Amino acid sequence: MASELKRLIDQVSREKGIDRQTLINTLEEAIKSAIKKKYGNRFDLDVTFNEEFGEIEAFQFKEVVEQVTDHEKEVSLEEALALDPEVELGDELGIRMNTDALGRIAAQSAKQVIIQKMKDAEREVVYDEFKGRKGEIVHGIVQRVDKNGITVNLGQAEALLPAKEQIPREVFRQGDRIRAYVLEVKKISKGPQIILSRTHPHFLIQLFHSEVPEIAEGIVSIISANREPGSRAKIAVVSKNPDVDPVGACVGMKGSRVQNVVQELRGEKIDIVPWNMDPAKFVVNALAPAIISKVIIDQNNRSMEVIVPDDQLSLAIGKRGQNVRLASRLTNWRIDVNSESRYGRKKQAGYQALLQIKGLTTEMADRLYEAGITSLQDFLEAGTTELEDLTRLSEAAVSEMKEEAKILLSTRVAGTVTDSEDSVKMSESKGGSEEEAPQVSEVSMDERSTAGTSSENVTGE
Repeated sequence: MASELKRLIDQVSREKGIDRQTLINTLEEAIKSAIKKKYGNRFDLDVTFNEEFGEIEAFQFKEVVEQVTDHEKEVSLEEALALDPEVELGDELGIRMNTDALGRIAAQSAKQVIIQKMKDAEREVVYDEFKGRKGEIVHGIVQRVDKNGITVNLGQAEALLPAKEQIPREVFRQGDRIRAYVLEVKKISKGPQIILSRTHPHFLIQLFHSEVPEIAEGIVSIISANREPGSRAKIAVVSKNPDVDPVGACVGMKGSRVQNVVQELRGEKIDIVPWNMDPAKFVVNALAPAIISKVIIDQNNRSMEVIVPDDQLSLAIGKRGQNVRLASRLTNWRIDVNSESRYGRKKQAGYQALLQIKGLTTEMADRLYEAGITSLQDFLEAGTTELEDLTRLSEAAVSEMKEEAKILLSTRVAGTVTDSEDSVKMSESKGGSEEEAPQVSEVSMDERSTAGTSSENVTGE
């Protein structure tokens, strides 16, 4: 029958999920450490676990000599023959030690080593399990809330949800259930450190994976996602099956699927955008529900100028620029939204001439143009006080601008620079004309359907 020690090893191995041989090796090292602590480090020891008898055996090896000079490393031939009749001079003889005589202090030392080794082995098991779960959603219970973040009990391990990875204004208390995304798994001296996140875009993606069967089955794919946690998010989806509407699949019957995600994110608004291979159509979809009139694409700089009706400008830009900012991140294109009236002005030679004045921005040019100052001549004839109010600059700065406008106008009068040449120069500074720089193209959008625009906005209400 197996000994008590053998049964204990088997039990710990099962309950803690630690490899049995690892426990045996740990036990052997602990006994060796205890012996050296009691008798010193000069012993030549070999400690092994006897599987047949289920006990630890310790042997001290000594050289067989005629005359003993070092009792810790040598044994006399006479004494050696009493232990092993076949031994000869110069042999190494293993003499079994009585481990029961180690004493209380040595036994305590062995116990501490075993406990430490077991903890190390447990940590290794936890690390091996969770390093493969990076990128997944895990469930846990809030164990502690402090300035460092939220400590979450995941069952076998503890994880940390740092403050920067928490959704703004979201409150959790001890004992609350929580879902989070495994952002990182680190191996540190104290054991594995599991870092969670509820703000990462992939948390949103994984939530849709769990809610939408078509995504889990691979019929619908999420191409990209971007969030401003707690406020608004956009995801781009596409379907491999033409009979399956990717937006409808994510929304669900009466919005049931997306509402589950919205509730988990504490009311965060979600725009579900159909992905399109055509970048212009994709950008138009991402800016929905704003109506787009025209898109000017600069392939080299990976930027787009989007023209919208004047009454759609604020809708396209969004509150504090949120809509266009999220659309830009989602599509990976730099997006500049302009109204039709500003775009019309930019084509005027007088407007372009005003922009040639150093320090005069497009916003200043817009205010000047709306006030009736539509050329360099008008700028020179305008009063300094009026220009100060319109440009919001100091008198000295306005005077410098007037001097520069005077020089620009004189060169025009002399025929050195014509209005048409100015227009070409300004076009080149923006990326060149269509003929000279074919990387810049213009797409007209008479209707949203022309670009295949379709998206779903969920407010969580």
